[in-house]
Amino acid sequence: MFSNLVFDSDLSAEELRGFARTVREIEWLLLVLVLLYHAVLVPDHESSTALAMAMFFFGAFVLAFHYVNFYRTETYWKLASETWVMIVFITWVLMYTGRLESPLLNLYLLVVIASALILGKSTTLLQMVLIAACYLWLGYPERNQALTFSSYVTTLTAQLAPLVLVGYITTMLSSDIRHALVQIKSLSETDALTGVYNMRAFSVLSDNVSRQAERYSRPFALLMIDSDSLKTVNDRHGHEAGNRLLKLTTRCIQTQLRESDLVARYGGDEFIVLLPETPCSGAVSVANKILNSIQSTPLPIRDQSVHVTASIGVAGHPEHGNSLEDIKEKADKAMYASKAAGKNRVTVYTG
Repeated sequence: MFSNLVFDSDLSAEELRGFARTVREIEWLLLVLVLLYHAVLVPDHESSTALAMAMFFFGAFVLAFHYVNFYRTETYWKLASETWVMIVFITWVLMYTGRLESPLLNLYLLVVIASALILGKSTTLLQMVLIAACYLWLGYPERNQALTFSSYVTTLTAQLAPLVLVGYITTMLSSDIRHALVQIKSLSETDALTGVYNMRAFSVLSDNVSRQAERYSRPFALLMIDSDSLKTVNDRHGHEAGNRLLKLTTRCIQTQLRESDLVARYGGDEFIVLLPETPCSGAVSVANKILNSIQSTPLPIRDQSVHVTASIGVAGHPEHGNSLEDIKEKADKAMYASKAAGKNRVTVYTG
């Protein structure tokens, strides 16, 4: 019901923008390091020209992708393609700075770290295979002429081992960090007791639904639900029983909702439900189903079953207003009208 706010295998737009900034900084770092090498160590004319061309094309690539809006939307595959271009750039540079004897050979580590932090295990493994192929292309065919097969494999393994180790450790750390962020994000968006949205998260999502409804003249409805029995249960059986009642009420509400509907704990013993694409008549039907579910599900306490009820108020767009706050206020008034009329009922706002 509330998984769309919590991080999963797909990166959110905000995370993609953050990762794109990280990749951009790594790209500039690569460019600066190669520029320093070119300026300080003064390669021969042929190498100097090749390095200048490499820096020009790589710099143009970075500018196009990050500053000229050549590629406006950040995506997973855009980030992956940038790491592949980084590998091509580094390989080109190594060709003219000593191949596998180049002091810039460890630039591949930047690509591995970026991939492990951002793109996950599978893509990092693919990057490692591509880098290993670059190692072979840069020098191992010549070395193989003077090495036995076992020496050849041992030397290649020794060269690649630091890259594999850095990639593995960084991937594990990234996985742990993301798992911790998922937990933190979940706690910040859900009510600790009932597991449904808190009002902070509900406000963000409901505002989006409200704006869409206003723009396209689509209906939506709000239900305000208040438990009639919480105070009595707390007084007679204790607050632990009251907490169990709130959890029971939450389950009864959720069983009657669609995947697209939103439910949040409004505070205390009140809940708020948003029903997108639902007129008031449909919302009343949902409210009655919720009421019947709560009525027919007694709360087990020790050796007895306690009958519980709820009062529900209904208001909708556009019948009762255009703004979300207006409709929320009117649904709240309708809920108090249900209580005033004897509780355990559904009331539609009538003004």
